[in-house]
Amino acid sequence: MARSWSLDRECRSLHWGLERPPRPQGLQARCCRRPRPGWTMAPPRNVVKIAVQMRDAIPQLIQLDQAKPLAAVLKEVCDAWSLTLPERYALQFADGHRRYITENDLEAEQLLGGLQSGSREGRREALRRLVLLSSDMTFAREVISRDGLQRLGTIIEDGDDLGEVLALALRTFLELMEHGMVSWETLSIPFVRKVVCYVNMNLMDPSVQPLALRLLESVTLSSPALGQLIKSEVPLDRLLVHLQVMNQQLQTKAMALLTALLQGASPAERKHMLDYLWQRNLRQFIYKNIIHSAAPLGDEMAHHLYVLQSLTLGLLEPRMRTPLDPYSQEQREQLQALRQAAFESEGESLGTGLSADRRRSLCAREFRKLGFSNSNPGQDLERVPPGLLALDNMLYFSRHAPSAYSRVSAGKGGGQQNPHLGRVSVGLAVTIYPILCSPHPSSETAQDFSPMFFGQDQSFHELFCVGIQLLNKTWKEMRATQEDFDKVMQVVREQLARTLALKPSSLELFRTKVNALTYGEVLRLRQTERLHQEGTLAPPILELREKLKPELMGLIRQQRLLRLCEGTLFRKISSRRRQDKLWFCCLSPNHKVLQYGDVEEGADPPTPEALPEQLPVADIRALLTGKDCPHIREKGSGKQNKDLCELAFSVSYDRGEEEAHLNFIAPSKREFHLWTDGLSALLGSPMGSEQTRLDLEQLLTMETKLRLLELENVPIPERPPPIPPPPTNFNFCYDCSIAEP
Repeated sequence: MARSWSLDRECRSLHWGLERPPRPQGLQARCCRRPRPGWTMAPPRNVVKIAVQMRDAIPQLIQLDQAKPLAAVLKEVCDAWSLTLPERYALQFADGHRRYITENDLEAEQLLGGLQSGSREGRREALRRLVLLSSDMTFAREVISRDGLQRLGTIIEDGDDLGEVLALALRTFLELMEHGMVSWETLSIPFVRKVVCYVNMNLMDPSVQPLALRLLESVTLSSPALGQLIKSEVPLDRLLVHLQVMNQQLQTKAMALLTALLQGASPAERKHMLDYLWQRNLRQFIYKNIIHSAAPLGDEMAHHLYVLQSLTLGLLEPRMRTPLDPYSQEQREQLQALRQAAFESEGESLGTGLSADRRRSLCAREFRKLGFSNSNPGQDLERVPPGLLALDNMLYFSRHAPSAYSRVSAGKGGGQQNPHLGRVSVGLAVTIYPILCSPHPSSETAQDFSPMFFGQDQSFHELFCVGIQLLNKTWKEMRATQEDFDKVMQVVREQLARTLALKPSSLELFRTKVNALTYGEVLRLRQTERLHQEGTLAPPILELREKLKPELMGLIRQQRLLRLCEGTLFRKISSRRRQDKLWFCCLSPNHKVLQYGDVEEGADPPTPEALPEQLPVADIRALLTGKDCPHIREKGSGKQNKDLCELAFSVSYDRGEEEAHLNFIAPSKREFHLWTDGLSALLGSPMGSEQTRLDLEQLLTMETKLRLLELENVPIPERPPPIPPPPTNFNFCYDCSIAEP
């Protein structure tokens, strides 16, 4: 493809460098265009005169046609000096930065020049081309080194065109920034405020506001100072307006900025913000219009709902870390309210002529009945965790489910010793919190949110109410005593975790499913899992398994290559977040070429013939995974990249005399294993993934059982063998009932 050189009206010296050993050679040159006397017609604008020089050679003055490809120019210069192998040479500026001239160099210079065009159409075309090329790291480096970000920032700040030009400028700016070569903290306050204006505008091109929200999210996550500015300039009500539109992309980016602002806020600010959002019915809107929307929930929105759930439930942690204060009048009154709710009739009798000592003795006895270790319940609640969170749960239970609270606290309905309410409340609070609350809300790809959380105002306390009744039910099923308390808590934790993993959409559905998971069902599931995990260690069986392994590994290899031939859609992952760009890669049916190319969101997977790019398998040098991949090394070693690192793999291949890489981010751990296994098989390397180990174990188990069922050459009698006659005496029998003298 032709490239042009932007050297018009400029005089620069160039250096022609020889890149092959033993020592570089070069030539000096000057380029200029000057009118000469007697000329009647100006030369074409794309032709300039370039002076080129090389060490130990006579300089030459050439006419450079900027429309020619750089490779053609190099060949002409080499031919003038009778140099062979022109691909071994490169142009280099002779003074100043002494940078080598590349195709990217020329393209960047031309497109950035197009941004200065007085024509709107010229700027639009330059921006369209920049958007396509800016995802390339090398090209992005060239653009940034030529003040490309400043030029784009000027277009964004001026805001002369609020339509396609502004959207293209924002998209290009984001692509360049997300390579991580320039810090988001370097952005100016006026620039950030201008982007905020685009977010706050009522009438705006629908393609602009998602990009503006995405830019503000990146700034908020990277710069605390600018994040505070954005928090003060973007009202929460404005984000709620964006969340309530029917544009799914705008909803997702508004939720992304909202979670970024919440993560950057202090605990007190976060609580204030979340209280306000819940008052404005954000939870109900998410539950009805996002989670239960007709459109499928995207990965990015699922991640932001996971972060929102973690941050909201994280507000409970201060209560969990705060012990009960024995001198707090409010907390003493709350404890008395718990006692009175459980023993109302006896509580009423306290005021009927009892002495102070008798009243204290009766209170102490009732607190012990509630399950506290002694007459002073404050000593049990001084333990952190759960601290005051256990007290909050018990109060909520007593106020919102009084009949169940009275039944559980009185220990009715069982023929065996019942669990103590106080001890159960402390243990259950410690059990539920880590199940429902993630310790790493900033994980970039986690999506494990619970739909039930957005269906209730007090989801944690409601889950406690279900859990404490479940524990009472399981206690009776296990016929447990107080010595079995820890065992019962383990079973209840397993019941809650297994049911939450099913992602029930409502509290009622959760209650139904968890009550159906009885202690007997838990034992059955454990036994099934144990049988799947156990393997026999008998020597004959081990020998048979070793003989079967080569055949089964060949079967796995065949399946992996077939999976590569089917192909997979991969997402292009930036340094900040998941993007909507997709590309498809597959292996040719003859297993000789990897074919790949970009595809549109929602489109059917393309046929191999429709993919524009090809990589011969014979050119592949090695397979890289995890931190060894170049696109992971460029992102750094932050915690947010840990999940991406586990899904990353690359293939290095020869491109001319250089080493290039084709980089992948697998959509799932299973796809990562299938692709790395398949590529390893193509390269003749062992398939060492965890998935291969599991598949081999499953096939070995099945094949071993089938082989053991085959009774070849073993005669099976038609009649059972005869019973042998009884022994002649029974002197070998010892009667244990006879006492020895």
